[in-house]
Amino acid sequence: MTAHAVLTFTTDGNGHALYTERIDLSVIGRLKVERATRIEYDGNAQHWRVYVGRGRKALFHSPRRADCLAWEQAYLENREDRKHELSHGAGADTAGPRG
Repeated sequence: MTAHAVLTFTTDGNGHALYTERIDLSVIGRLKVERATRIEYDGNAQHWRVYVGRGRKALFHSPRRADCLAWEQAYLENREDRKHELSHGAGADTAGPRG
């Protein structure tokens, strides 16, 4: 997995990103942070579960919370990448190298 941070701005001047400490976002203004997932321990199953949004079905589980955190980051980064690919879909005029 490539470590990267993407910060996008909407026309109203608000920035949107997956929160990471790779970039100190507090230097550009007040932050509003919302959780995209929840990671909860299931005492009956003896493992951690990752839930996305308000979903009741876990999308990932592991006995190690660190595994859930790594999965969460990869999942959310992939989701953001796909969202940006769709907004710059096939035939879009984008700058940059082609290859």
